[in-house]
Amino acid sequence: MAKPKRKYVCQACGGVSHRWQGQCPDCAEWNTLSEEAPATVFSQKHDLSSGGRSVEFVDLDRPGKLPERQATGLAEFDRALGGGLVPGSAILMGGDPGIGKSTLLLQAAANMARAGVETCYVSGEEAAGQVRLRAARLGLADAPVKLAAATSVRDILTTLGQMATPGLLVIDSIQTMYSDTIEGAPGTVSQVRGCAFELIRYAKENNVALVLVGHVTKDGNIAGPRVLEHMVDVVMSFEGERSHQYRILRALKNRFGAVDEIGVFAMAGDGLEEVANPSSLFLSGRDEPLAGSAVFPAIEGTRPVLVEIQALIVRLQSGATPRRAVVGWDNGRLAMLLAVLESRCGLNFSSAEVYLNVAGGYRLADPAADLAVAAALVSALSDKPLPKDSVWLGEVSLAGEIRPVAHAGLRLREAAKLGFAAGYGPADVENPAKQLRYVGLAQLLNLVDRAMTGN
Repeated sequence: MAKPKRKYVCQACGGVSHRWQGQCPDCAEWNTLSEEAPATVFSQKHDLSSGGRSVEFVDLDRPGKLPERQATGLAEFDRALGGGLVPGSAILMGGDPGIGKSTLLLQAAANMARAGVETCYVSGEEAAGQVRLRAARLGLADAPVKLAAATSVRDILTTLGQMATPGLLVIDSIQTMYSDTIEGAPGTVSQVRGCAFELIRYAKENNVALVLVGHVTKDGNIAGPRVLEHMVDVVMSFEGERSHQYRILRALKNRFGAVDEIGVFAMAGDGLEEVANPSSLFLSGRDEPLAGSAVFPAIEGTRPVLVEIQALIVRLQSGATPRRAVVGWDNGRLAMLLAVLESRCGLNFSSAEVYLNVAGGYRLADPAADLAVAAALVSALSDKPLPKDSVWLGEVSLAGEIRPVAHAGLRLREAAKLGFAAGYGPADVENPAKQLRYVGLAQLLNLVDRAMTGN
C-alpha cells in the first residue's frame, strides 16, 4: 500500500501545499502552514448515479406559508439583518477582539427569550459563570436564556436533540469548536469547515436561526477558510474603534435582505445602546464654522449618514519631503485628488504637509466624497471657512469635472432634515430637497472660486 502523502494547509487562506515552508505560496502569510491528516482515498471508482435516496423537487410558485422573520428586540440589529432573523438561516458575525460581539448577541438573545422564543447560547471561550456575570452587569440576569459552555459539536448537537428545538442558537465562537471525526486542533481549516457544516445542517433541518461568532485576522478578515463565508446565509462585520463609543454593524452578505445595510450602536456602561440618528455621532461641535471642515452626506445601505471631513495644511520651511496622512479615507484617492487640484486648478500642495481625517473614526469608501474632501482641502489651504450649514457631494474626475452620484436627492433631503441650509454637488441632480438651497457645480474650478471667496 502506498504511503499517504503529507498535506499542509494554510490557516489563513486554506491553500494546500505538499511540503512545509515558512511562507504560504498563495497568500504570502508567514508561519501559517499546518500539517493535516490525508483524506481517505478509495482504490476503485464509485458510480454515484445509483444507490442514493430520491430528492424531492418542488415548484417555485408552490403555495404555502413563507418563514416569518423574528425580531431581536434591537431595531438596529434587525435593520442590518433586513428586518429580523429568518428561521433556518445561518449568520456569521466577525469583529475585532473586545468590540462587543458577545455583548450584542447576549442582549439580542435575552430580548428574544423574554419575548417567548426558546434561546440557547453556547460559549466556547468563557465559562458559564463568566457569561452570567456579564449578563448581571447588563441587567439581563432575569432573561430565560439557556446557557452552556462547551466546545464539542457532538456534545452540543446531542444535547439539542434531547430538548425542545430552540428558535435561536448562538455559537461563540466557531474557532473554538471541534469535531471528533476530524483530526486537527480547534481553529484549523478542516475543523472550522467541518464544525460549521454540522451546525448549519442542524439549523436548516430544524428551522433554527443560527449565529456563529468568528474571529478576525490582523487584516480584519474573518479567520478560517474562505468557504465558511460561502456556507452561511449572512455575513456581518461589527466595526468600530475601541477608543470611540460608537459601533457599526455592517451586512457584507445577505441572502434575505439588502447588502451594505448598517446598524449603529453606542457602547455604554450597561451595554450597547441603539443610535437612531447616526449623524449626531459625527457632527458634534459644529457651532462655529472652521476652515478645513466640510460635511458629506454618505449612504450606508438605505440610510444617509452625515459625516464631517477635516483637513489641515502645514507649510514647510525647509526642503523636507511633505507628509500625507489620512484617517478614514483611501490614501491613493487623496493623492489623485491633490494631483487634480494642482493640475486643473493651479493650487500648490507640493510644499505642504496634508492631513485628512474623517471625524468620529468613520471609514469612507464612497467616491461621492471627492467633492467634500476637495472642499475641505481648499478651505484649509485658503484658511477660509466654507459656507455655514452646507453639505458637499460629488465624484471628481481626472479632468476636474464634477460627476453625478447615486441617491443624491436622498442625501440632500437628509441634510435638510438635520437643519442644513445649502448643498453643493453635480449640476444635474433631480428632486433636491425644497428646504435646502442647492448649487450645481460643473467643474472643480467652480468649487475653488467659491471656497477662496467664502461664498
